[in-house]
Amino acid sequence: MFYILYGKDDFSLQQALEEIKNELGNREMLEVNTSILDGQQLSLIQLRDACSAIPFLCPNRLVIVKGLLGRFEQRSGLERRVTRSRAKLNSGLEEWMGLADCVKQMSPTTALVLVDGEIKANNRLLKSLAALAKVMTFRPLKDKELSSWIQDRVKQGGGDISPVAVKLLVGLVGADLWAMSGEIDKLLAYCAGQVITEDSVKQVTSYAREANIFALVDAILEGRMKVAQQMLHRLIQEGASPSYVLAMITRQLRLIVMAKELGQGLFRPEIRGRLEPASDYGLEKAVRQSKAYTLERVKKTYHKLLEADVAIKTGKYDGDLALDLLVVELGQG
Repeated sequence: MFYILYGKDDFSLQQALEEIKNELGNREMLEVNTSILDGQQLSLIQLRDACSAIPFLCPNRLVIVKGLLGRFEQRSGLERRVTRSRAKLNSGLEEWMGLADCVKQMSPTTALVLVDGEIKANNRLLKSLAALAKVMTFRPLKDKELSSWIQDRVKQGGGDISPVAVKLLVGLVGADLWAMSGEIDKLLAYCAGQVITEDSVKQVTSYAREANIFALVDAILEGRMKVAQQMLHRLIQEGASPSYVLAMITRQLRLIVMAKELGQGLFRPEIRGRLEPASDYGLEKAVRQSKAYTLERVKKTYHKLLEADVAIKTGKYDGDLALDLLVVELGQG
């Protein structure tokens, strides 16, 4: 019993690991017979000893190794130089080419699972072990796959969801299945047997409020002050505190400035890695807004927000009044 699980979608990976555990017998006794090892520090002798142990009051023993395959990933020039300076740490890598023989001799009562993040197909250790293992790769879901996953997840929870609501969830939350699972659980509880609609998503999903912040920023930067005031009041009526609204607008303006500065010659994944927005929707909005508005306009608005923040914190104005005055002042240029 030998498994290799790897990929960026750690939610699906974790589910697959749970399924393996369920197949190995009583979960309580399996916990007693489970070893979780750090593959970054592990030696082959230590792994062989762990796999040779006899299970106690359980038909199987489970050995989980995290991060071992990652030690064999090809590195950039800078990383290679750093690695050479740490030769002692990596001096034992070659011994792992003998892991295939160790697996062949492994006790039939032991289940060995290698768990890792994103791994390339040319990984040396992976290539040497692939023929012996059940290999499962977990990549982030694309839009259509994610839509199907949402529908299946809602159905498993005993609910139903409209296609429009599915599309909105995909746009707001993106491929983070941990976050998506949490939002679906909230929606199932909120709708209590009724169909999850677009309005349900807007009412319950935390990312929907983020989308409203983006729209508010658009209205402010475009000078649509009446619309901006209406949206501001709606957010506060829905329970958003003035300090939260101010912080979110400030954060979005900061992302726009960073996206504008980073956007020259960078692809979406590179921009995402440096901005780290809360969602794919947040990334797309920041990039689009960075192209739509001048840097001078964005910076001017950003500084006005900081002044409003100081006014609130020093007690010059209360939150609601400070935001109203801010919108009016921005509308006057």
